[in-house]
Amino acid sequence: MAKKLICALLALVMVFALAACGGNSDNGAASNDAGPNQTNSGNDAAQVTYKDTLNIAINANPPSLDVHYSNSNIVGGIGTMIYEPLFAMNAENVPTMVLADSYEIDETGTIYTIKIRQGIKFHNGQEMTADDVVASMERWLSLSTKATPIAGTTFAKADDYTITMTLTEPYAGALDILAGNVQFAAIYPKSSIDNAGEAGITDYIGTGPYQLVEWKQDQYVNLTAYEAYQQPAGESSGFTGEKTAATANVYFYIVTDETTRIAGVQTGEYDISEGISLEQYASLAEDPAITLYTKTGGTLNLFFNTTVGIMANETMRDAIMACLNCDDIMMASYIDSNLYSLNQGWMNPASATWGSDNSEHYNQNNIEKAKQLLAEAGYAGEEIILVTTPDYPSMYNATLVVHQQLVSAGINATVEQYDFATFMEHRANPDQFSLFITSNSYNILPVTLSVLNGSWAGLDAQEVADGVEAIKTAATIEEGAAAWAQLEEFLYDYGAASVLGHYSDVAATAAGVEGFDFFNFPIYWNVKVPA
Repeated sequence: MAKKLICALLALVMVFALAACGGNSDNGAASNDAGPNQTNSGNDAAQVTYKDTLNIAINANPPSLDVHYSNSNIVGGIGTMIYEPLFAMNAENVPTMVLADSYEIDETGTIYTIKIRQGIKFHNGQEMTADDVVASMERWLSLSTKATPIAGTTFAKADDYTITMTLTEPYAGALDILAGNVQFAAIYPKSSIDNAGEAGITDYIGTGPYQLVEWKQDQYVNLTAYEAYQQPAGESSGFTGEKTAATANVYFYIVTDETTRIAGVQTGEYDISEGISLEQYASLAEDPAITLYTKTGGTLNLFFNTTVGIMANETMRDAIMACLNCDDIMMASYIDSNLYSLNQGWMNPASATWGSDNSEHYNQNNIEKAKQLLAEAGYAGEEIILVTTPDYPSMYNATLVVHQQLVSAGINATVEQYDFATFMEHRANPDQFSLFITSNSYNILPVTLSVLNGSWAGLDAQEVADGVEAIKTAATIEEGAAAWAQLEEFLYDYGAASVLGHYSDVAATAAGVEGFDFFNFPIYWNVKVPA
């Protein structure tokens, strides 16, 4: 019976993952709906020559290149070029083998025997063996907030090319956890792990299609194609299958000013720009020199300090929640109402299992109620600090609007802005923030949401741990969905955090760029640019 339930759960997770990856925007500009490969029509491929360097403008300096350590999309996006996991998500968001060669699950549903591909070489020339995999998986399990749902899992070497993963209890979503793309389960050489200090990995070595040449802080990250790379099985699909390293050299230039990024694509200085704000969307859609890509990406979220000072007062958090006008916040962040939607759910609303829209606490826009709650909380003008970064305009603009809304209720609110790396340090320390806003990409399963992990914003409530356990051990999909609905409502009742809305991401390429895929991150290993 348990084995049948596990299989049913896996099938349903895959079905809802399919729903989650749909819904690309179509607003007059090219999007993923037009296909991942944009080519110049009429060109004879035999006559086209291509550049040997791909220049990409990104909007923030990565705080690290250690993907186990950093819960950041920009780290994950660059990291997928350098490192690979045992499993990753294909284009349908189904866990697919990458460095794994085969696997079996025992009849208890708790022991996974995973054979790894033989002859795979790290960028330092060392062959990958089970010792590297076990060391990497153990480190990932201890550092990654995304591994929390399978806490207590153990990894062991069976032979040089076989490992076992033993769960504490059957969990149908285990492979989804292993295949996640943020803080993902990258395989490093054991020597890199042994040499890692408190700041994390410092020799960035993987098995991926590109290897690191140079990371010049605040200027660029330079990668080059790994000549000894061995392709995974299958056609290119999401983070899986063929990765051609089609352009020999890749530069990620850190360009925090959006105007400079856009001008660079228009003039040919950059081939691709990430982080295009929707303020620029309408005008760029009319530019024949640029191809725009959009995708429905995730949620813009407000996180509360729940542990220190006046913010530890639940009524104070309720007062702030009452202030929020989410339509104004999302409009300031994304400009075009076609490129965002209002919904209180932390998961993709398209998911029949995990989607929701029923919280009385969401989008209240009630300043008078906020003032009453402030009085009940005994608020005496304590400073409320909103930390943010202009490196991400949507997060920054949302913070400014929330600040205005708090001030209108009589709250002594202050905005502190930092570069992205410093912002990440401040938001991780409850002594240094009252509120912060981040954009977070969709998760396949609710148990991997950052809001449920205490290391993200300091949330420490037994109800969270109990709710996660209830979802993981639910006997049926319906019971799991009910447990998630109860936990999601607790987050609002407790004032832990609030979804502000759901957003679309925009990236821009020069019109002739080929092979670009705007998946959960932009994918560059198949990109070519005509010379």
